[in-house]
Amino acid sequence: MITVNLPGNTPVDWEDWETPLLQFTEATGLVTSAFDSSGVRRIGPKTGSRLAALLARSTLWADDGPGTALERTLVQSVCADGEPASAQFGGLRVCTQPLMLGGKLYGVVVFGWRFADFSSPLECERIARQIGLPGHVLWNEARLDAPVSAERMATYTALLGTLSRTLDRQREIIDDLTRVNRTRELFLATVSHEMRTPLSALALRIEVMLRTIADLPPAAVSGLETMRVHVRQEAGMVDDLIDAARTLTGHMSITRTRVSLGQVLRDAISTVETLGHTKHIVIQVTPADHGDDIRLEADGRRLQQVIWNLLFNAVKFTPEGGVIRITVGRSGNTVAIDIADSGQGIEPDDLPRVFDAFTLQQDNNATGLGLGLYIARRIVELHQGTLSVSSAGRGQGATFAIRLPATRG
Repeated sequence: MITVNLPGNTPVDWEDWETPLLQFTEATGLVTSAFDSSGVRRIGPKTGSRLAALLARSTLWADDGPGTALERTLVQSVCADGEPASAQFGGLRVCTQPLMLGGKLYGVVVFGWRFADFSSPLECERIARQIGLPGHVLWNEARLDAPVSAERMATYTALLGTLSRTLDRQREIIDDLTRVNRTRELFLATVSHEMRTPLSALALRIEVMLRTIADLPPAAVSGLETMRVHVRQEAGMVDDLIDAARTLTGHMSITRTRVSLGQVLRDAISTVETLGHTKHIVIQVTPADHGDDIRLEADGRRLQQVIWNLLFNAVKFTPEGGVIRITVGRSGNTVAIDIADSGQGIEPDDLPRVFDAFTLQQDNNATGLGLGLYIARRIVELHQGTLSVSSAGRGQGATFAIRLPATRG
């Protein structure tokens, strides 16, 4: 990949121009080259005719050749005033097209090297002497090469201008999107960290008051405990924001160790058992040993986070007296973890968006940011696994399926 930086440090990938210039050359029969704003040829010369191929075998476009010198002079002129320039080399016409990005000139396309009228043996002899070719050889090709009139060259110039504006506009759009995404990701990461610090201080003060102040009135204790719950909820949302920011910026990572699936599953279940008992929800695990014999090369903490999130959602969206069934197993090189609930289910139209960021179910979801499933899928993907969902529809429950690569032995 050949790139150059604009004055604003915007990288220009010259490979973006390779195919368009080749297609333009083949369609028109002109010779084309691309120079950066410092006068360095980045692409070409590309040839599209027998005459151009002959010229390419001469010294015309050598580093110290007369054609290269002429092209660099034209490029300097375009860079100086931003306007197209043209010149003649014998009877061969050479034109230019400025390349702009964000209102700044970053390069120049030089094109042409075709006769405007039918040439003559004498003219070919004069050109040939400058570029180290036998005069009769150049004449034999030139007399068979159809000239390019001024009108046709104007058409080619307009075509190249349209091509240039299209490519540069696409690049500007991509740059704008990249800038917006980076700004959003930086904002999300910064705000998340700034929010975590005061929440941690508030949680610590609440715990200190509950543990150290004796004879607090029942109403005060109740109020502090309620505050503790809310602070934990807010802290959980901030953690989700931080994890989401890490996934967006590509900074989320996992640390693999050899873990027991049974232990990971038990730890995840223990975090939702109290909430499940409150709603009289039965959590069934198959097999009974929770998959103690299944080993994974995984980040145990992150994998527990995935399973906890799925179980927490299952408990939240399952009515009182419902059932959550967890099934684990291994088939060949794949470990399967299925979590099925008897809850409110998911409408068919909503299934494709379940794992999108900031997606909230309409019912029973007054808290949260809608980031849990988005983060969970990303964690599973970092383990080279998949996370999917299925549901028969409203009131039919939902099943989340985790598939992970198994560890050999």
